[in-house]
Amino acid sequence: MSGAHFAFTDRWGGVSAVPYEELNLGGAVGDDPGSVMTNRRLAAESLGLDPRRVVWMNQVHGRDVAVVDGPWAPDEPVPAVDGVVTARRGLALAVLTADCTPVLLADPVAGVVGAAHAGRPGMVAGVVPATVEAMIALGAEASRITARTGPAVCGRCYEVPAAMRDEVAAAVPSAHSETSWGTPAVDVTAGVHAQLDALGVRDRSASAVCTLESRDHYSYRRDRTTGRLAGYVWLDG
Repeated sequence: MSGAHFAFTDRWGGVSAVPYEELNLGGAVGDDPGSVMTNRRLAAESLGLDPRRVVWMNQVHGRDVAVVDGPWAPDEPVPAVDGVVTARRGLALAVLTADCTPVLLADPVAGVVGAAHAGRPGMVAGVVPATVEAMIALGAEASRITARTGPAVCGRCYEVPAAMRDEVAAAVPSAHSETSWGTPAVDVTAGVHAQLDALGVRDRSASAVCTLESRDHYSYRRDRTTGRLAGYVWLDG
C-alpha cells in the first residue's frame, strides 16, 4: 500500500536474558528496563524508525482508545488504553502481544493509522470497532482501511472452558472454535476479522503464525514468564 507500513517482530535479535530472550519489547513483564529500552531502539532502527517517535500503550484488556499527536512525555503517565490512533504522518504506533491479536490499521488517503490490542476480553468489549470509529472521526473511511493482524494464539490451540466459549461466541459468533484435540476454544483473530468485515473493512490479512506453536515467538499461555512481541504501523512522513 502506498505510504503505509506494517511490521511484526519475532523474539530474536535483542539483548534480553533468559527467560525473555532475546527481543522482549514489553516493559511490564519483569525484564531489565535497560534491556527493554535497548530492544526497543534496535527494533525501531531495524524498521528505519526513530525510537523516540514510537507511541506505546499501557494495555489493560479494555476498549478505550487514545488519539495522539506524538509520543508521551517522559514525565507523563501512559494512559490505560488498548487502542491508539493518529493523523500524524511519520509517527509509529505500537502494540504489545504474547498470544493476543495485534491489529494494525491504515488509511493512507486520509493519513490516519491505528493500532489495537485484541485479547479475548478486548475483542468482546469491542476495542477493534472502537479503534476504527476513532480513525473515522479523524477522516478515515472504512472502505479505504487496510487491516493486518499479526502472530497470535490460533483457534485450534486457544482452549477455554465451554462456558467461556459460549459467552464469547454470544458476543462474537465467529470466535467460536474447537481445539485440534476436540475441546472448546476461542479464535480471537477470526472474531477480529469478522468485526472488521461488519464495519466495512475489506482489505484484510492475517499472519499464519500461532504464537503458542512457534518457538520463534513469545507465548504467555505456553511459558507464562516471557517477553512481548510488537506490531508497528506508520505512514511515510
